[in-house]
Order: sequence, then C-alpha cells, then structure tokens
Amino acid sequence: MTSFDTIHSDAGADRHATRHSLADRLGRLQRRLPPGLALSWPILAIVFLWAVAPALFTSYSAVEGIGGAQLKRPDAAHLLGTDALGRDLYARIVYGAVHSLTGAFVAVGLGLVVGTALGVVAGSVGRRLDDALMRLVDVLLSIPPLLLSLSIIILLGFGTVNAAIAVGITSIAGFARLARSEVVRVRRSDYVEAAFGSGGTFWAVLWRHVLPNSLTSVIAFAALQFGSAVLQISTLGFLGYGAPPPTPEWGLLIAEGRNYISTAWWLTTAPGVVVVLVVLAANRVSQSFGKVIS
Repeated sequence: MTSFDTIHSDAGADRHATRHSLADRLGRLQRRLPPGLALSWPILAIVFLWAVAPALFTSYSAVEGIGGAQLKRPDAAHLLGTDALGRDLYARIVYGAVHSLTGAFVAVGLGLVVGTALGVVAGSVGRRLDDALMRLVDVLLSIPPLLLSLSIIILLGFGTVNAAIAVGITSIAGFARLARSEVVRVRRSDYVEAAFGSGGTFWAVLWRHVLPNSLTSVIAFAALQFGSAVLQISTLGFLGYGAPPPTPEWGLLIAEGRNYISTAWWLTTAPGVVVVLVVLAANRVSQSFGKVIS
C-alpha cells in the first residue's frame, strides 16, 4: 500500500471514529434527557414566562372585547380565535397563567408546610400525640379531595386564593403521612442513635440529623403535587368555585366555552389542551426531579 493510500485510510478511520464518537455523545445525551423531558422543560418555561410577563406575548387585553370580532375562528390576527364577547382567547390563556400557577404554588406550599410540621411532630414526639395526629390524618384521607375542597370553599368563599387554600388543605394529609414515616425511619438509623449516644439533645439531633435526611422525599413529593394542584384548581374553576368572571382562569375559560362547543370548538379545546400539557409537563419534570434528589 502506498503512502497516499495509508494516509487516505487513516483519514477515513478518523472520520469513522469521529462519527462514532458523535453518535455516542448524542446517544448519551438522549439517554440523559428523554424526549418527553426535553419537551416538558420548554412548556413549563413558556407558561412561567406567561405568568411573569404576559404583555410580552400578546398585545390584546384579556378582559376587553373587540367590536365585530365575536366568535372568530383561529387566524393570523387571533391565533386561538375569540370568544362570544370578542376577547382574544390566546390573550386570556396567557393572562390566566398567573392565576392557575399562583394557586398551585399556594396549594403546594400550604400542604408542604402544615403537613410536614404535623408529620415531624407525630414522628418525633410521644405515642399518644402520634396516634391522635395520625387518626386526624386518616380522617382527612377518608374524605374525597373534591368534596373536601368544595366544603372548604363554601366556608371561605369563592376566588383563586380560596380555591388554592382548599386544594392545599386536601394535600396536608399526604404530606403529613409521608413526613411522619420518613422521620420514624431516620430516627431508627445508626447515626441518629450515635448522635444521641454522644450527648446530643433531642432538638439538636432533630434539627441537625433527622430533618435534613427526612425532607428529601417530602420535597420530591411536593414537586409531584404541583401538576395535581394545577388540575384541581382548574377543576374548581370549571365548576364555578374558583375565580369569578371575567378573570381569565383556565378552568373558567373551559366552562365559558362549553356552551359553544358545537359552533366554536376552540373555546374549550385551546385552554383544555394547555391545562393537559402543563399538568403532563409538570408531572414529567417533577418525576425526574424526584429521582435526582431521592
């Protein structure tokens, strides 16, 4: 073989190795970031930007209609069409993100703080208090979440914040049970026993060892609850127990469009698809987050 052939062969081998190296890198990247997860992050990023700066995404008002533009089909001027009052549906969905996402954060935060506190107390203090708190948790778990949410809203009144509080109260029992089981598990570990044996006080050991090692699973559970909170708040809004009109809350948008489903299908389809995409994306991202911190 001539020197030219050798050089040509070596160059071909180098290109072949480069292609294999690039394919291996792409394969590892794909395994690290599955397609579903890769799509979920942009969806959530866009929705969060809607909630933070909705005016950057649409120039239309979410509450003021346009004369002569009632029930227009989706076109270049109105990407998702208009409703019976001539309001741009895309603008209403964009401005409604802040209501649905804020309600979900309030609900998850309430369940996380109150439920974790009850679980930590139940798992750390004596048996009598533990039994009393767990029986309360059992009672909450025995009530259907939607029925409990509706009962709380009737007492508090309608509105996005009250709906979020109702959803948060329904999630307290799940957080409390998980936090209690994690605290009990960690308290039986060897390093906690060693901390007590070396002279550590109850509160010092609880703060330095038990809580940090117990809250990991609770935080992962909180991430998983976010998508469920969005869905529950939208459900309450659809039933008329959330934000009052003309607030562009996603569940209310679906409810307002159901009377026109045969003539203006986009009024229910567009906000419904947004809710489904956000819930699926939140669940997918939270599952990956839970695997990372677990």
